[in-house]
Amino acid sequence: MAEELSGRVAVVTGGAAGLGRATVERLLEDGARVVIADLDRESGESLATDYGPDVRFRQTDVAVAEQVQDLVGFAVKEFGGLHLMVNNAGISGAMHQTLLDEDFADFQRILSVNLFGVMTGTQTAARHMAVNGGGSIVNISSIGGVQAGPGVLSYRASKSAVIHFTKCVALDLAEYGIRVNCVAPGGIPTGLLASATAAEEVTRRIRAHMAAVQPLKRQGTARDVAEAVAYLGGDRSLHVTGTVLTVDGGTTAGLKPMRPASAS
Repeated sequence: MAEELSGRVAVVTGGAAGLGRATVERLLEDGARVVIADLDRESGESLATDYGPDVRFRQTDVAVAEQVQDLVGFAVKEFGGLHLMVNNAGISGAMHQTLLDEDFADFQRILSVNLFGVMTGTQTAARHMAVNGGGSIVNISSIGGVQAGPGVLSYRASKSAVIHFTKCVALDLAEYGIRVNCVAPGGIPTGLLASATAAEEVTRRIRAHMAAVQPLKRQGTARDVAEAVAYLGGDRSLHVTGTVLTVDGGTTAGLKPMRPASAS
């Protein structure tokens, strides 16, 4: 549906790179005006300039509630409203293979960005939407929050909490016409996984494992995630709230069937 978001305003946190950037581009195609929020001022300002008059940039640390509140106020001031809030900003952490190796040195920062940032983004956007006809909030989780696995335990815990939070507030905000949904990407190549470890070889092995257990052998892209966000942000999903849309090539659907060995 071309221009489905025409006349609407969106905020995308972590919008200067990776999944966030792809989402910004997809929403612009649908006619939205978009505020990019990110800590990376240089990249954010450059993108806002490149994308033209329907884009603004606001440097924001989503772990700081006052900055998130300022972000929403900025969007309303610049574009006259807020109809779609995409809480995408997230970080990973040091890669530890087991709980016994984990030192939790980055626990507070991970939870502050990945969970508290989503909570304050949702709350601040909802306060505006509740008195302005409703809207859509899309929180980005991960299949790490859906399916158990070893390593990056703080990250997994934060993403699992995002899913439960999304479902809870979907119930809370429904009476205001606010839909709250969650997208859980799988093995999408972005810089986030690489930031979890300094070892390139570890990153390569993790990605190889993700590809091996994924039923669909097509490599997922950031655009695939952006398409899911666009769907949940627009009118095609008016009766959808409190759901988790996995974009993972079937990874979390279950175990692949065992095929009998061919007779020699």
